[in-house]
Amino acid sequence: MAVTLASAPVAGNSRRDVVLGMAFVGLLFFILGFVTWLNGSLVPFLKIVCGLNNFQALWVTFAFYIAYTAMALPSAAVLVRTGYKKGMTIGLGIMCVGALLFIPAAQSARYELFLVALFTLASGMTLMQTAINPYIVCLGPRESAAMRISIMGLFNKGAGVVVPLVFSTLMLADIDSFSHTALEALDPVARSAARAGLSERLVLPYICMAALLFVIMVFIHFSNLRDIEPEADTPEAGVERTGVLQFPQLVLGAMALFAYVGVEVIAGDTIGLYGHELNVANFGVLTSYTMMCMVLGYLIGVVAIPRYLSQQRALLLSAVAGLLLTIGVATGSPTDSGVSQALIGWAGVPTVPDTVMYLALLGLANAMVWPAIWPLALQGLGRYTASGSALLVMAISGGAVLPLLYGHFADLNTSRSAYWMLLPCYGLILWYAAYGHKIRRWRNPGASARP
Repeated sequence: MAVTLASAPVAGNSRRDVVLGMAFVGLLFFILGFVTWLNGSLVPFLKIVCGLNNFQALWVTFAFYIAYTAMALPSAAVLVRTGYKKGMTIGLGIMCVGALLFIPAAQSARYELFLVALFTLASGMTLMQTAINPYIVCLGPRESAAMRISIMGLFNKGAGVVVPLVFSTLMLADIDSFSHTALEALDPVARSAARAGLSERLVLPYICMAALLFVIMVFIHFSNLRDIEPEADTPEAGVERTGVLQFPQLVLGAMALFAYVGVEVIAGDTIGLYGHELNVANFGVLTSYTMMCMVLGYLIGVVAIPRYLSQQRALLLSAVAGLLLTIGVATGSPTDSGVSQALIGWAGVPTVPDTVMYLALLGLANAMVWPAIWPLALQGLGRYTASGSALLVMAISGGAVLPLLYGHFADLNTSRSAYWMLLPCYGLILWYAAYGHKIRRWRNPGASARP
């Protein structure tokens, strides 16, 4: 790729420029989080509206996250032609179109139209992600990149706390009257009318979302946000002609990100489904529990990295915590609420069963994985950094594949037993933290040694 990124702070930027750049990017991270974590409430909502099982309902996450694989390389090509700032505005424009597509989808209550709208939204987000993640890495020293990404994560996951609460207030009023039992008691005509009425509730919120995205697009377009300067080739980046695949730390990092995004989406987007099965009151807001734990994790990252924790050590601890909490989800009590009573009951937050609380706490374990993997994976890529960023963005497709696999196992056995699939994912992240990120060349005994 012709467009590359600086490995030091953005050239020519004063402290004011850096702060301004972080403010603009923070706004974009909030928008990305708002749209992304809406899925956690949208999944059980559309399950009711369209009469779906778990596997079918989780096509919401597939349609959303598969766009990151389909559109990552085209997004990188767009950035070559437009630069990062214009790429951000184009991404916002595509998101605006996706939000507008929700209007005919809601009016017709056709599931396939919802999926098309979600794919379009995520296509715009892919272009944004391809630009803003390496941008924030390169706003300062690489060893503190995880700290800066953690600050951005506060915007992203902060939106994830707010969205389920807003969605529950606007969309899930009197939701008990739309339970499976209540709907089955109606005749087919009345049942169809009830679901259509519920679906219509989406129209106004998505009109407002489209208007907001348009305003922000215009705001970014006319702002003085600066583009990232190109950097010269480095010896590490020019040794082979195999492109980004020559870098093991990048390829293995993409695999770890694939696993991470999958478990993050499962923790955030299936907790509502699982809570609904356990008859947890206000199941539509349970994604907020996971997001609050993630916000706490990001705050820890901002304070601790790199002063008290290296990026590699933070990733290692996150993987171990994920393994332990997964065991808690799969083996804990689905009826007792002692864990949540001890952790959040004192604050007046409604308690939940232990297994739901362990699932929410995965947000804490997951918080530092994304900001730690990015700088480790992009280390030493030089002129391949933009292409490397596109490969890492493609790994977000883990959020498409793994939740769908979870839905299959949940329908085949039980929702709780399906969470065992998180163990190998955290195992891969643990291996990358301990060893994989250090690998700098592929083993090829038949090849001649490098100079």
